[in-house]
Amino acid sequence: MITSHTNKGIKEVIQLEQKAKVRKEKGLFVSEGIKMFLEAPADRIEKVYTSLSFSEQMPALCMDKLDSMSSLHEVVSDEVFKKMSDTTTPQGILCVLRQERYSLESMLTTPAPLLVILEDIQDPGNLGTIFRSGEGAGVTGIIMSSSTVDIYNPKTIRSTMGSVYRMPFVYTENISNAIKELQKRNITVYAAHLQGSKPYDVCDYTKGSAFLVGNESKGLKDETAANADVPIKIPMLGEVESLNAAVAASILFYEAARQRRIG
Repeated sequence: MITSHTNKGIKEVIQLEQKAKVRKEKGLFVSEGIKMFLEAPADRIEKVYTSLSFSEQMPALCMDKLDSMSSLHEVVSDEVFKKMSDTTTPQGILCVLRQERYSLESMLTTPAPLLVILEDIQDPGNLGTIFRSGEGAGVTGIIMSSSTVDIYNPKTIRSTMGSVYRMPFVYTENISNAIKELQKRNITVYAAHLQGSKPYDVCDYTKGSAFLVGNESKGLKDETAANADVPIKIPMLGEVESLNAAVAASILFYEAARQRRIG
């Protein structure tokens, strides 16, 4: 059992949680909690750490999964686990995983791709929710500007509730070029915009479609929105000016899902 937080493996976990640069250099990330461990692809797990108290009363499902990877499992003292954890009340289990690499091509293998392009989303909770609702609505891939929050941020990982393991995504240095590449492939790009010319629910999303969603406070940059094929809006009553980025994205996803009659 590991009882010192100066242990090399423990220090690596803490660095992976705190520094995006380290995550990028090592190609690893940390995923914490029972659900996140159970849904984690076994072939991508590098290490599993459990606290002593969790190990002594481990749920059967966790025990079954750990049986097949006993060489990767380390038990640590409760005190050390608290130092490793990114949460206020740790559940007692976390794992280190290899990052997955996707390409734009992998998102376009279906006859009518459904994509979302995110420009400068900053809140980890928003990004995680977009991943989760995107998976639920049948989105085939997520394209993010390089200034969007790190998907491997521990808070983002938790917010995805496991969707990060299954949803293809890429970051791009040039979002306008990414939009043009989709358009070359006959994918219509719809910009969610306060000055949108069409209500979101009158458009046809049954063919290849991509939703363009902007920053939480600033929305889409004018030059980015100008690259879209169709500016759309979500009509609102009262004095509400705009919706949360994740809420707006989810509404668009599920309208597309309704039209496609998935599930």
